[in-house]
Amino acid sequence: MEAYRILFNPLSGSGKGKENAEKLNGILSGAKLTYVDMTKISDYEALFDSLEPGEKLVVCGGDGTLNRFVNETYYSDNRPSVYYYATGSGNDFLHDIGNGATVPICIDEYIKDLPTVTVNGKTSRFINGIGYGIDGYCCEVGDALREKSGKPVNYTAIAIKGLLFHYHPTNAIITVDGVAHRYNKVWLAPTMNGRFYGGGMMPTPDQKRFSEDKKVSTMLFFGSGKLKTLCVFPSIFKGEHIKHPEMCTVLTGKEIQVEFDRPTALQIDGETVLGVTGYTVNACDTPAAASAAEESSEAV
Repeated sequence: MEAYRILFNPLSGSGKGKENAEKLNGILSGAKLTYVDMTKISDYEALFDSLEPGEKLVVCGGDGTLNRFVNETYYSDNRPSVYYYATGSGNDFLHDIGNGATVPICIDEYIKDLPTVTVNGKTSRFINGIGYGIDGYCCEVGDALREKSGKPVNYTAIAIKGLLFHYHPTNAIITVDGVAHRYNKVWLAPTMNGRFYGGGMMPTPDQKRFSEDKKVSTMLFFGSGKLKTLCVFPSIFKGEHIKHPEMCTVLTGKEIQVEFDRPTALQIDGETVLGVTGYTVNACDTPAAASAAEESSEAV
């Protein structure tokens, strides 16, 4: 009999994480399934040691769940092959790899050699991308709404209201492999490892996870007023915003630093960080980046 250890995040999928994970009872009918609440795991090494021979490990959740799992286990010598079953709200990772899987899939190749991001002195890995600007603002507002209500959060509505009324653009300096670029009235400045984030937005349509040159991409949405920005903004869901070079540009490199002239919320694979004035991404494992990421992981 096949056996699976199912790690689920009850908070994913707007609080339906356990319910969505339990759909595996029918999908993996006939197999032995052992469910484990990820919010109660304090020692992943002990969990890995407890796996029976041949038992498969399945992570259930959204992009944020996968991000936390990867960061907490990245340097483990004992981590087994990882299978993933998407139970989140956006599921941008699954969308990006072109897999509409309805069964757990092995993701080992996707969760190694990941880029690092350093924010407020803490370095971690990321899977999809770093959102900075109005996308970080949307996550900040969405988190606040989620605390007040169990209803699904409409991020598109938050973005539109933010563009029209609440969010104010910043000036930014983007340093790509040592070369500085300056932009005024920046609305978005995400750096991407994949193509999708934010529930289907495609800020960098040409970004490849397995590019031979090992580069990441930063997209700038800048320079325009609220109404023109609002008119062009929806095209980001098809990656067609880049047809407007007067207000959208993409920079690629191995080390990218983004600095805003005032603190703004930021999101890493959907997880919000408040009051950020800048971040640095390393696409490759430099010794310094790897050491910092490992120290941050050990501190968690």
